[in-house]
Amino acid sequence: MRHLCHPSPRRGAPRTMLLAMLMALLLTGCANPRLQEARALAAQAPKLNGYAELSARYRDTYQREQPYLSPAADVRERATDAQRHAAYRDLVALHDAAVAYLRTLGALAGGERFDPGDQIKEMAKGIKAWPDTGLTDRYVNAYAGLARVLARGVSGRVQDRAVQDMLRDGYAPLRDTLDAMNDVLRYYDKNHDNEQAIVLGMLETEIPFADRPQDRLLAALAKAHRQDKQHEYRLLGLRHTLAAQNVRDIRARHEALYRMLDPLPDAGPPPAARVAATLQGATP
Repeated sequence: MRHLCHPSPRRGAPRTMLLAMLMALLLTGCANPRLQEARALAAQAPKLNGYAELSARYRDTYQREQPYLSPAADVRERATDAQRHAAYRDLVALHDAAVAYLRTLGALAGGERFDPGDQIKEMAKGIKAWPDTGLTDRYVNAYAGLARVLARGVSGRVQDRAVQDMLRDGYAPLRDTLDAMNDVLRYYDKNHDNEQAIVLGMLETEIPFADRPQDRLLAALAKAHRQDKQHEYRLLGLRHTLAAQNVRDIRARHEALYRMLDPLPDAGPPPAARVAATLQGATP
């Protein structure tokens, strides 16, 4: 009967308590609205892919325009094509930096470590301004600031503190980087309109001259091609609109997340005032 009065300790109890403690810690992290929103924001990063796709399309404008260009226009567009290819690396780097920031923020909010690795090395090279596209010195500085934030953001500090620190440091650089992407998208949209005018303008001009009986097939094919191009450009216009809206939505969500930060603790009087007070106290 002794075993009924004095039951031996259950070996599973410590393990059960440990699992309960770990579950409590996990649920605490999951219940933190700031961490939840940071993870949700990071999950939106693929929505920025539209910017990268339109950047590649902008780079390849000349390849699509070339069959429709007059000899004089071809000379002009060749020079512009070289500028587009030169600017492409810097323009698409904005997208890569913003996505790396969001992924790092989401990983920190999930209690993980995400090392951008080669992306940080690439970002360290910096980018330069292309004012005609909307990529100004302000946005170049924002990109550099985002690179510095990413370099610090992979240090693996305490979860919520790491997220808050990254938000404070990265708020302005990401805001300006997304503003840069929005401005560049407006430039892409103008470039799209110019390409549309060149291609459809050429077709509108040339189709009426294919009016001989032997040109009936050519005229029919040209009209069908014109209709296809009109449909293509209309859909691309919608893609530009959607890409810009996605950039603005992520900017707004990041802004809202930034507003959820805990207030910074009072650091006391500025260093100069503390030094002056110390010196005054030391005066006989």
